[in-house]
Amino acid sequence: MREFIKDSIEDSIRLKQEIYQSQEFLDEILRVGEETIDTLKNGGKVLLCGNGGSASDAQHLTAEFVSRFRIDRKPLPAVALNCNASILTSIGNDYAYELIFERQVQALGRPGDILWCFTTTGNSKNIALALKTARTMGIKTVGFLGGSGGQCLEHCDFSFLVPGKDTPRIQESHIMIGHILCDCIEKTLFGK
Repeated sequence: MREFIKDSIEDSIRLKQEIYQSQEFLDEILRVGEETIDTLKNGGKVLLCGNGGSASDAQHLTAEFVSRFRIDRKPLPAVALNCNASILTSIGNDYAYELIFERQVQALGRPGDILWCFTTTGNSKNIALALKTARTMGIKTVGFLGGSGGQCLEHCDFSFLVPGKDTPRIQESHIMIGHILCDCIEKTLFGK
């Protein structure tokens, strides 16, 4: 068991090292940070969504925007689309599960907003539809993806394509990237 634990930690470090060494990946973090800062400065909001563990990541980062990350400051407008059980179950029941995020993007999204979507495979139909619809509405789209990016990649203005196929390691990288973005956004907007 001890070797398994060490191997798991080494796998996580190795994947993050790949991200660290990729100038393209680092540049994409910078671009998404700048785009999100511009969105917030111009009165827009951040919409976030995901399924399963990725839903937890979306919810977690929403809390970082609305509450705080490191700095005591005014709240930033962000909504996790995967949190309202009544909305999710009514759309899933009355329409289809694939539409649970798309309909919320249509209801809550406005041109100038930004949508952060989390999917380790990039093949979640409900995420792909939300991304596609957001783009047609003038909402910038960000995919926190893994592997090849799947069907979601083509609907992303920006994408974090974590190199790997292991869901837990991809999710660990997504939350690391999200935390870095929250830190950069907060420091830029609130100057500390």
